[in-house]
Amino acid sequence: MTLTETLLAALPSYGLSLLGIIVCVSCLGAPLPASVVMMLMGALAAAGDFTLWIVIVVALASAVAGDQLGYIIGRTAGRRLVPLVARNPSRRKAIERAEREMEERGNVAVFLTRWLLSPLGPYLNLMAGASGFSWPRFTLAGLLGETVWVGLYTGLGATFSESVTQMAEISGNISGFLGAGAIAAFLGFKLQQAMRSKD
Repeated sequence: MTLTETLLAALPSYGLSLLGIIVCVSCLGAPLPASVVMMLMGALAAAGDFTLWIVIVVALASAVAGDQLGYIIGRTAGRRLVPLVARNPSRRKAIERAEREMEERGNVAVFLTRWLLSPLGPYLNLMAGASGFSWPRFTLAGLLGETVWVGLYTGLGATFSESVTQMAEISGNISGFLGAGAIAAFLGFKLQQAMRSKD
């Protein structure tokens, strides 16, 4: 049995506490299936095993706590920690990309890396703290982004509770679909602007 299968099997028994731990630790960069867990908890809430608004509050509070821990680690030990993390080539690329996102987009980068570009989230938390990025701005943008993430996955689980297993199998692709849609919309907007400027 894989780690994901073990966690999902334990969810009906340990519920909210396991949800909180998984979501919080995943926001620190651990490869845990937080989105799938939130989806399943949404489905369990729809079945009456949990209260949906409590599931949402626990998941949101845990996500924000994980972000804050990452920021604090970056603020207190980032300059020593970033070079250590960057020794791994794939992590170095993620850190470099997170740094570019921070420089180019600031608040928007924090917001998007909570849900749309979520693999960059833990690295951006670290970089935000290490660079001295404004804590109030980080917190507000992070809260808004985590609200989208938590609402999206718990909502999907609750809405499609009868087919949550199938939903969980494709959940890893949801961010990709959303990202592709956002890029397509942006390119369409730019194309429309270019065509208008020629007229």
